Amino acid sequence: MTSFLLKIIGIITMLFDHVGDSFIGHFSFLNLIGRIAFPIFAFQVVQGYMHTHNVRKYALRLFIFAFVSQIPFMLFLSTFYDSYYLNIFFTLFLGIICLYGFDKIKNKYLGTLFAILICVIAHFIQVDYGSYGIAVIFVFYVFNKFWPNKKSLICLAFILITILKYLPNIISYPSLYIYYIGYILFTCISLVPICMYNGKQGPKVKYLFYAFYPVHLLLLYFLTKI
Repeated sequence: MTSFLLKIIGIITMLFDHVGDSFIGHFSFLNLIGRIAFPIFAFQVVQGYMHTHNVRKYALRLFIFAFVSQIPFMLFLSTFYDSYYLNIFFTLFLGIICLYGFDKIKNKYLGTLFAILICVIAHFIQVDYGSYGIAVIFVFYVFNKFWPNKKSLICLAFILITILKYLPNIISYPSLYIYYIGYILFTCISLVPICMYNGKQGPKVKYLFYAFYPVHLLLLYFLTKI
């Protein structure tokens, strides 16, 4: 499976998730499908980091689109949620900072502490997916860097941190445990297309996701106002 196909799967499942939020409500089947999206984008940003010729330009591009997308994201959230946080591009941007810092710090124990610090920052500034989002990016990168042929290790680590993400919700909201178990299962389903990735790019649509993200959020916002 090429990078292009992975991005298409990510975009479609993300759209399902946001349509579910806008017109049905959270915990719908569309939201379950939507759990597939973020791990794919996290995996893609790791691939982008590993293959880019200029990490700073890559990070800057994510940062610019994070600002461009924030107002559409806030408008979208306002239709069903009374709190605001930073959109997914901020998460991906911090993920790049995490990987870059980890690589630049020679002592990998200190590098790991730096990654934990970025996770803490992500939590407190309330980026989408919070510290979990950074942890997923870090896991995908570190396991691919040190154990490139051990897909089982990557999958195991990913499943573990996904369980840890939703376990507090299962404990705190026992009446909703079946939904959170569903979130875990569908999040882990993302490993299927990720493990099928063949290292090839496919058709070049560099700005497809960048443009689609804010545009579809604005469209959903206006559709809910009709």
